[in-house]
Amino acid sequence: MNAPDPLQRHRAILAHFDSYSAALMFVRWEDGSLLWPAPLPEGSSLSPAAPAGAGAQAAGAEAVRAAVIAQHGFNAEELAHAADFEHWAQTADGPVRIHLLRFTTPDAPKALVEARNAGFKHMTQLRGADKNELLLLREVFNLIIGGSARD
Repeated sequence: MNAPDPLQRHRAILAHFDSYSAALMFVRWEDGSLLWPAPLPEGSSLSPAAPAGAGAQAAGAEAVRAAVIAQHGFNAEELAHAADFEHWAQTADGPVRIHLLRFTTPDAPKALVEARNAGFKHMTQLRGADKNELLLLREVFNLIIGGSARD
């Protein structure tokens, strides 16, 4: 029997913030989701704190970052995990941790992301996206633009 994929219980938001222009953009994947590697299952509910039974999912940030880098060929020195963003979703199969990964380049690596059938979008371009995903992006916006995050 195969061991379960440890990343199955994780999702990541990829973002870029240009502090000079205050432009915050998010990666939207080919399937329309704002989460990597897949959207949350139907019926998921969000939580800002680890739900009961989260266990090992409380860790794993570096494994998620490494998996995104390996799958997409991003430069490891240009993608950072935002430790001050910790959100969770409760699904029928148990808790899922949501991570925020930020590109640290001066400009968003648009060509690199577009080569992966994805694109950078401003929040105003994401109308119609999944409600829970938009709520998570609002939390990222509040964290970064709201002044509680530092570059």
